[in-house]
Amino acid sequence: MTSADLVLPPTDQQTPTAALLQAPEAQVLELAIGDMHLLLEQHGYVIALYPSGIRPEHERRLHSIRSVLESDRIALVKVDLPPLGVAVLVRQLRQLSICDFSPGVVASAARLLSHYIYAGALLNSVAKLDRVPVSLKSHARSWVPGSQFAVLAGPEPQLIKVGPAAEPLAGPAFRTHLLVAQGQLQSEWVQETLAPAWKVQVVHDTRLPADSPRWWGTGKLVEFAAHLPDLSVLYQLVASVRRERCHWCEMELIGDRCAFCSAPLATPANRRPSSGVLQLEAGERSGP
Repeated sequence: MTSADLVLPPTDQQTPTAALLQAPEAQVLELAIGDMHLLLEQHGYVIALYPSGIRPEHERRLHSIRSVLESDRIALVKVDLPPLGVAVLVRQLRQLSICDFSPGVVASAARLLSHYIYAGALLNSVAKLDRVPVSLKSHARSWVPGSQFAVLAGPEPQLIKVGPAAEPLAGPAFRTHLLVAQGQLQSEWVQETLAPAWKVQVVHDTRLPADSPRWWGTGKLVEFAAHLPDLSVLYQLVASVRRERCHWCEMELIGDRCAFCSAPLATPANRRPSSGVLQLEAGERSGP
């Protein structure tokens, strides 16, 4: 992981922690290469998950390390989620790492699981928000004192102006936990309105990631992420997807692209679609 505040506490005693891949200004290249080599010696493979909003020099550092080590056992996985969503995804991959999945399947599961993370924020303004489409009307409303906006970055972008007559954000159709990080905006809307509307099972509080104000364009926010908390459900979701073998590096994968060498599948027409969505919804609805 590229930032310590994106490493959430483990959900149980079995969930391992994550290693920190530090920024160039925090560690010289020689030490960074040595740390990566040690990780490979200890664990065999490294899955480096990092947000798309990372600084270019930090991303170049990751590619430089892999190039110098000439290793095909390092997966660089870039994800387009807000900071709190990235933190949730990192923890889910940590949970899956103790299962009987191969490193290639765990790494490529990041793309699949990101579609099941409902990551958003309550903002006092969308004037500087450039990660989610914002209409001119919403920009104009940002200048009205006291305005608040609920924004969902993924899996599908949404934006509403919070008010008594406003329709709630479209939420997950499966059972989730809600992680909430309080910024400088004092509001209970996420806990008191959004959580009941989404029928979340449990609400957890956490610290706001340092990069969240930059990502959302304001420090006056409450960031949230609804996610699948149970390892058994995550396991079922990943296991339901057909596994393939990368024609280039021979790593096992799910989806249409290898997470280790970025090669696409040689014969995508022969793949069958994932049944994870249907199995998940059916399993959740049949529960108590």
